[in-house]
Amino acid sequence: MEWSDLRIFLAIAREGTLGAAARRVGQTQPTMGRRLRALEEAVGHTLFQRTSDGFVLTDEGAAVLRHAERMEEESLALERELAGQGGRLEGSLRLSSSDWFGLHMLTPVIHEFTQRHPGVVVELLTESRLLSLSRREADLVFRIRPFEEPEVVQRKLTRIDYALYGIVGSLPPEVGDGTGCALVTMDVAFGGMPDVTWLRRMLPNARIAFRSNNRDVQAAMAAFGVGLAVLPRPIGDALDRLQVIDLGEPPPGRDVWVGYHQDLRRLARLRALLDLMIDRFS
Repeated sequence: MEWSDLRIFLAIAREGTLGAAARRVGQTQPTMGRRLRALEEAVGHTLFQRTSDGFVLTDEGAAVLRHAERMEEESLALERELAGQGGRLEGSLRLSSSDWFGLHMLTPVIHEFTQRHPGVVVELLTESRLLSLSRREADLVFRIRPFEEPEVVQRKLTRIDYALYGIVGSLPPEVGDGTGCALVTMDVAFGGMPDVTWLRRMLPNARIAFRSNNRDVQAAMAAFGVGLAVLPRPIGDALDRLQVIDLGEPPPGRDVWVGYHQDLRRLARLRALLDLMIDRFS
């Protein structure tokens, strides 16, 4: 049995399809299939049922999964411990954040950091999926809510104010009504966001003209005059075609938390980047 084949097995178990698992580990789909067959031959059992909905663990596969996850955790713990010993400012750092925060808030600081420390390669992943610090999917993660994992070292980095924006010359709609007003807001998957709830309360009769889960796209549509949009102030204030629409009560702001795995607390390049970000956001 090869440990590398168990990594393939874990990816398939977590993703449910060969295609998704291949993208996760950076392999081709045919390679994933061959590696899985090799593992099944090595253990002498079929580990997955192939169904129309994807790969489903058999009883034997579920048993392998429990052991493979423990093996993975030990392997990752060793990687984190060794990485945490690194005192030189060279190597790589993987960051994870939302798209707008990465673009507008992190990239200026990352640019300053890489100018100071050219031996460090910073990778910034902007996606809605919460990446795992324990699996080293990311080294430093920025979120809008505190971390619940006990092994994560975290702190509140900054607070972001939000405002309601419309194209220059827009008149404020009637609070508590909003009839005749068009809105640019989050897509339905993010309908529970605080700014969406605030909009429904302040302008219950307003019409939804456009939805997107991307704040920069929302800002662009608002600047085209499609409708009013709640935006982070670092985005809205930077656009000349937009003005703040005062409804007497600002939308709720958001705290930004940063976290990293406790095993990386001695990693010099991570500490250097984090210290710079704390200084710039303070």
